[in-house]
Amino acid sequence: MMYQIKSKMAIMVLGLTVLVSCHGLEDLNENPNQIGSENVDPNLLVGTVISGTAKNVVGLGFGDIAGVMQHTQKDGWSSGHNAYDWNNRSHSWNGYYSLLTNNKTLIEKAEADNLEFHIGVGLVMKAYLFGMITDLWGDAPYSEALRGDEGAEFFDAAFDDQKDIYLGILTDLGRANTLLSKNQSEYFSIQADQDVLFGGDVAKWRKFANSLALRYYMRISDKEPGLAADGIGRITSNPGQYPLILNAADDAAMAYVGNTVNDSWPTNTAFDDDPQGAYFRIKMAKTLVDALQDLDDPRLGVWANKIETPLVLAVGEPEDTDEIRDGERYVGQKLVDDHLEIVGVPVDFDKEYVGIPTAIPFGPAFNLKKDATQALYNASVSQLNDIYKAANGPLLKARLISAAEVHFILAEAALKGWAGGGPESHYNQGIRQSMEAWGVGDQYDDYILGAPYGGLEDIMEQKWIASWSAATEAWFDYRRTGLPDLQTGPSSKRAALPLRFYYHIDEIDNNTQNAEAAISKLETTPFKGEDVSNNSAWSKMWLLQGTGKPY
Repeated sequence: MMYQIKSKMAIMVLGLTVLVSCHGLEDLNENPNQIGSENVDPNLLVGTVISGTAKNVVGLGFGDIAGVMQHTQKDGWSSGHNAYDWNNRSHSWNGYYSLLTNNKTLIEKAEADNLEFHIGVGLVMKAYLFGMITDLWGDAPYSEALRGDEGAEFFDAAFDDQKDIYLGILTDLGRANTLLSKNQSEYFSIQADQDVLFGGDVAKWRKFANSLALRYYMRISDKEPGLAADGIGRITSNPGQYPLILNAADDAAMAYVGNTVNDSWPTNTAFDDDPQGAYFRIKMAKTLVDALQDLDDPRLGVWANKIETPLVLAVGEPEDTDEIRDGERYVGQKLVDDHLEIVGVPVDFDKEYVGIPTAIPFGPAFNLKKDATQALYNASVSQLNDIYKAANGPLLKARLISAAEVHFILAEAALKGWAGGGPESHYNQGIRQSMEAWGVGDQYDDYILGAPYGGLEDIMEQKWIASWSAATEAWFDYRRTGLPDLQTGPSSKRAALPLRFYYHIDEIDNNTQNAEAAISKLETTPFKGEDVSNNSAWSKMWLLQGTGKPY
């Protein structure tokens, strides 16, 4: 059973998180609100770090990266979401380093008090957060980060090579596995209500650590295949020593409380009932809708509502026909032709689910919406399921890693010959565990008949589907494999999907020498466009250089 954040956790998130610049992190020397290891219960920091991390995962995976990976599209204020119109002011890593600052204090206090559970949790969260930073940006402050309180020489933190960050992550996860390997009764000072992921369950944290290690071994598999093969082989060949998250009941998934805007699902209408608010702005993307319809996938009905008013072409009737008959809207050919000219894509006459195509020029008018005001309800486009109007609910969780993802990693590893069990069995389990997580597990047997395993493309498509609301991981897979084969839209900033976030202007201005050294190591691609330096969302970090992927 997943534990929800207590209402007091929302207060702690606000009170304990220290907003700092990565420029030397010198604010830590002066901030009167800094939490020191000598005056804090590490249990209070556990919830703060988890909840802050989880909200970042949803903020990306249900936000802009869901747009990149074509799970969703916005029909209002959409350029960053639909078209990746990003620049060096779009995404900052300060929030991640703020969480890492609190997490460092958690580890220090736990080490001082010899609290092995808390050290293990801290190491897992350190790995998770630094993993997100290097996955999103590339080289980043790591070994010298979070040390501004030690002196001025650490104010301008050097950027570590991306490879070294990944190796450090894997080292920390290996240590966490050892620390978390004892029986539950051998640990002390655990406050279950502060652990909003696993309620203080040591065994589940151990599975989380090893599952995350599996993710990162696969992440570096094209660049360091020998290291990846050894790591994956070691983990998969000894399940007693390296237990994994293999059942949806063990997913690292944080539920939302729903008492305030700070602890509620981001598209809720309980605290934002504006008809142009977040819920009404985000629609299902045509790419995902069509893929789910082709597979007759029951998850579509969990994630989206059927359209209220299907469109019907009024064949043989006046070209300007436009009227409602028996709940359907009959439209003449002229309206359909005008729509193509104005919106740039054809009318979608599907009678059940309609998604917005990728990065279209005039999304608010798609599918003959009469009022083309941004982000208003569109009766002929699929809105998100009503569950996403709620502030909380059994399916509204921030999914940090899932059994479905682990099985798809194992399927790919088996395909490479790095793990046993065969790719098909893990592929099937990946689908089953995803369907279990979304409450439609009873339909698996029928579904799998229409979605049989056929190779890597099937693994990556199903992994992409299963990453709903956590699409950032699908983005990282796309960069590594080029799958699924997603195409840009007419309004996309460039004619290819982006590969990373820009280093933020604050870091460039304040930590200039180190930032420019990292930028110089980025490899440009033909899609650099008007970016004035290698600091482009279409430049390749070390992880992608020389791989030929995704382009």
